[in-house]
Amino acid sequence: MQRIQSRKLSDVITEQLESMIIDGRLLAGQQLPPERELAERFAVSRPSLREAIQNLEARGLLLRKQGGGTFVKRNLTASVTDPLMALIAQRPETQFDLLEFRHALEGMAAYYAALRGQPDDQEKLSQSLHKISELTQLVDKTAESEALVDFYMTMALASQNLVLGHVMRSLKPMLQDNIKANLEMLATGNVVTGTIQKQRENIVAAIKARDPEAARQASNEHLAFIEDTLLEINRQDTRIQRALRRIEIKS
Repeated sequence: MQRIQSRKLSDVITEQLESMIIDGRLLAGQQLPPERELAERFAVSRPSLREAIQNLEARGLLLRKQGGGTFVKRNLTASVTDPLMALIAQRPETQFDLLEFRHALEGMAAYYAALRGQPDDQEKLSQSLHKISELTQLVDKTAESEALVDFYMTMALASQNLVLGHVMRSLKPMLQDNIKANLEMLATGNVVTGTIQKQRENIVAAIKARDPEAARQASNEHLAFIEDTLLEINRQDTRIQRALRRIEIKS
């Protein structure tokens, strides 16, 4: 039997502090409590806490000022966002959080694209949609995920909202990872693929018809279907894993 290695205490503290940054309990620019207070809160020694802080400092999430305390990095430059995005991508539960966020983001993009989009925007959306349909049969989902991100980016730009376009652009790498992971899980047959493609066609049709509410509704229905399907796949996978464990125990 292989020996199970226990996790270092500093790694556990590092993960907990990371979670506090991700969920907003520690805000950008906020000063961390003194080491003594943090050590008491986590019920650990100060050397272990200090090592965890050094880990986060090395990842670009914390900034230590000599004689002035430790702070969450204020400016979301690449040195901060890259490790933060990687951290979010490594945690499966955040993928559904991102999917929920996409409801608001892409629903808004669809709404304003229908309201303000120009004929050339509509043509670009149709071209993006056609490109996606040509890639759905590929086993490697990289190209399809890239095409989908371009589709949603085109829709955001068609909204003529500079802030929305900037947010979509800044989230592009994380969106592509999320979409690729979803596509790999959804690759269960042509029925699901056909339904999803039809839903995207409904979004574009509503945008071309200049019906903002219908476009937003079509976007929300599309993402709700993906979310429900992924949850069902997860439930089935859990049942399979339980059945396999029972078989292993019996054998």
